[in-house]
Parts: sequence; structure tokens; C-alpha cells
Amino acid sequence: MATFAYQALDQAGKATKGTIEAANSDEAARSLRSRGLFPSGIKAVKDKAKKSGANAGKKKKGFSLSIGGVGAKQLTAFTRQLSTLQDAGLPLLRSLQILESQQQSGKLKSVLQDVCEDVSGGDALSVAFSKHPKAFDRLYVKMVAAGEVGGVLDVILQRLADFMEKGQRLKRRIIGAMIYPSVVITIAVAIVTGIMYFVIPKFQEIFNDFDVKLPGLTLFLIAASKWVAGQNPGMAVPGAVWIICSPFILYFSIVLIRKTHFGRAGTDIVRSKIPVIGNLIRKTAIARFTRTLGTLVAAGVPILEAILITRDTSGNYIYEQALQKVHDSIREGETFAKPLRESKVCDAIVVNMIDVGEETGDMDIMLMKIADNYDEEVDVAVGSLLSLLEPFMVVILGGIVGTIVLALFLPLVSMIESVSQSK
Repeated sequence: MATFAYQALDQAGKATKGTIEAANSDEAARSLRSRGLFPSGIKAVKDKAKKSGANAGKKKKGFSLSIGGVGAKQLTAFTRQLSTLQDAGLPLLRSLQILESQQQSGKLKSVLQDVCEDVSGGDALSVAFSKHPKAFDRLYVKMVAAGEVGGVLDVILQRLADFMEKGQRLKRRIIGAMIYPSVVITIAVAIVTGIMYFVIPKFQEIFNDFDVKLPGLTLFLIAASKWVAGQNPGMAVPGAVWIICSPFILYFSIVLIRKTHFGRAGTDIVRSKIPVIGNLIRKTAIARFTRTLGTLVAAGVPILEAILITRDTSGNYIYEQALQKVHDSIREGETFAKPLRESKVCDAIVVNMIDVGEETGDMDIMLMKIADNYDEEVDVAVGSLLSLLEPFMVVILGGIVGTIVLALFLPLVSMIESVSQSK
């Protein structure tokens, strides 16, 4: 018999931990479930003397450069490959060693070296993964743990790879759609800034030589040009520098604001109120949380724990609060759909499908159908956003250029008239 340290949730959803005697981790998990506990982590407690002896005999790791983190694409490929090797019947440690050996120097290779050592020392794969939270998040670890307990690790890894690929595909679609307007706006700002910095001062010299009375629009344009070029008295930094730096300042300001609880809550609420964009954010959040929860439930993770994991990985304060209410409702013996309907963060069709899933026992299937449906709706929303952005940008840029041209040519008309009269 061996001693195992465990972490588990009781029937009320309260976290508990302790030790248990069992022949292996599977027997320990069965014993805990018979007590009404839902294990989230089981690890063998090793004797210190044996551990030190084992460590002395371990092969020293080679040097591996591990700057940066593990990319989502790299992690997805690793998950897919590990699933394939497990489905082929290879031992787990051998599969990990194969995948570690084919990795290029980097963070993932370094992590897999540690994972191989932990697994060879008797740790479960989920426990080994949990020691590297920057590479394997909580959702990843819990799904692997569910696969180990159920003896279907290859199937769970396959589902996990599918989940990650669909999430990346959705993210790529949104980022790809934003590239065109971002490039157009950047080029337009650069051109207008160049006109302000180099062209307008030349016109100002011409206007000064002819001593023409300038209209208000032209005076405003000249004042803006002086600000961009830094020609106003007391200016330490030209306005052009602020224009170049403002996107970076705005980005890092938002990142710092979102580091705080109130900042994250405020930005998520404000973003949800923005016309068109708010609708896109809402659909993306629904697709993400339903796919995450559906994947966890299908993997056999207890519903209360699955909701907490989904809450922590939703990435949106509004849906975190809604999922917390759902968790509390289920813990009190009520339904999933009722608090979600009361929170009014999801469409009626989403709530009704979840309600049907509860009644039929096909919650995971319904959640995945909702996610697939909202992935398609996100595609439509992104297309609609681009359709609105293109004419909007044309109008705005045309207005800016037209204003500059008008401001420069009004004094020229006055100059021509004055010259004609003098003749």
C-alpha cells in the first residue's frame, strides 16, 4: 500500500485535501468517490530517502534555451501528437520522450524534460503538467486528470486538441478581419502627419509673403501643423511624437487598467455597450464559454468544478459573474438555466438549449451545438463590421483630406483675387 495526497471537492462544492492509503492512484480515486468526494488531484507521497536516491540516479538535463512561453499553436500540435501516440498503444513515458526529443530548443522542450522526469518518478501526467501552469493551464490539467481517471486519455487529448484548434481558428478570423482597417488607418495617419509636418509650413511661408488675411479654418490648420512640428513656445516634445506613441501608450494603459479587478470589470462592461463591436464581443464570449464547458463536461469533469474552470478561463467579467451565479445555483440544488436567464447575458435560444440539455442529460452536446452556432454568427458579425468600417473610413479620410485642401486653397483664392485687382 502507498500513501497518496489528494485534493477534492465535496458534495457542497467545498475544497478539501488530505491523504489516503491505496495500492495505486486509480484505487485512491475510487475510494474518494465512494466517500462522496470528487478528486481534482492525486499524488503519491514519496519517501524522502528514496526520492533523493532516485534523483541521484537521474540523467542530468541538457541545456535548453527557454526564453518566452509556449505558443498556442505549438501546444496544440503537441497535444494532437500525444493523443495519436497514446491511441497507437505506446507507453505514456515513451510517448513523452519521443515528443520531447523532436522539440526544438525552447520553453516547451524544457517543460517536457521536467514532465518526463516527474512521470518516470511515479507522478500522474496531470500532476506533472500542473507544475507548469504557464504552459498547461487549469483547464488543460483538469481534462488530462479526467482522462486518466476514466482510462480514456487518448480520447480526452483528442477533444482537447479539437477545442484548442477551434479556439485558435476563431481568434485568427477576428484578428485577420482587423488587419485591413488597421493598416489603412495607420497609413492614413502617417500621411496626414507628414502633410502637417512638411507641407503646411511651406504654405504658411507663402501666405506670410503675400500678407493675406487667413480664414479661421486655415488658421486652425496652421496651429495644428505647429503643434505636430513642435513649433509652439514651451513645447518639449513635438506632437508627431505623441501621435506615434499614442497607440502604444493606449495599449499599455489598458493592460495596466485590466490588471485590477475594477479596471477589468469596467472595460468589459464598456466594451459590451459599444455598437456592433459589443455584439461581436458578446457572441465571442458565449462561443468560448459554451465550448469550454461542453468540452469539460464531455470529458467527465464534475459539473461544479467544470463551471469554476470555465468561469476562470472565460476572459470576460460579465460572464464570470453569470457563471458564478450558475455555480451557486447548482450547488443549492437548482437548475443551470434559471440564473443564466436572470442574468440576461445570453440570448433566449442559448438558455432554452441549455435547459433542454439539462432535462435530457445531453448538456455537453447542447453546449457544443451552441458554440458551433455562435462561431458561425461571429463570422457573420465580423463580415458586417468590415462592411461598416470600409465606407466609414472612406468618409472620414475623405473629410480630413477635403478639409486640408479647402483650408489651403481658400487663402490662395484670396491671393489670386488681390493680384487681379492690383492689375
